[in-house]
Amino acid sequence: MPNTILPYNPQLKQLARELRKNSTLSEILLWKEIKEKKLGIEFHRQVPIKNYIVDFFCHELYLAIEIDGSSHDSESAIVLDKKRQKEIEELGIQFIRIDDLDIKKDLDSTLQYLQHIINKLRSTE
Repeated sequence: MPNTILPYNPQLKQLARELRKNSTLSEILLWKEIKEKKLGIEFHRQVPIKNYIVDFFCHELYLAIEIDGSSHDSESAIVLDKKRQKEIEELGIQFIRIDDLDIKKDLDSTLQYLQHIINKLRSTE
């Protein structure tokens, strides 16, 4: 589904731009490895979907990637993350969560995991 317009809150566009300019180290490391179709599909950074912004999104596979750092560890953050993920998945989007420490400590394994998911999603198209 190339570039299908997903429902989003237009007020999030500016925040998404700011987040692109102020990426975390994990986001930068992963982006270097997935941009320019390096995994065979195109990803976009900081994409507004509904009332949320996902770290990376592939329109072709309806695949969202969220990098979870320590700010996602609190009880309230976990509840909000589950709600957010459920709402996004209701649009038919596959949602992947990756711990930011996994990216920092073992980027190769993270990329292998992502490639596995991508291959699996492509085989079901």
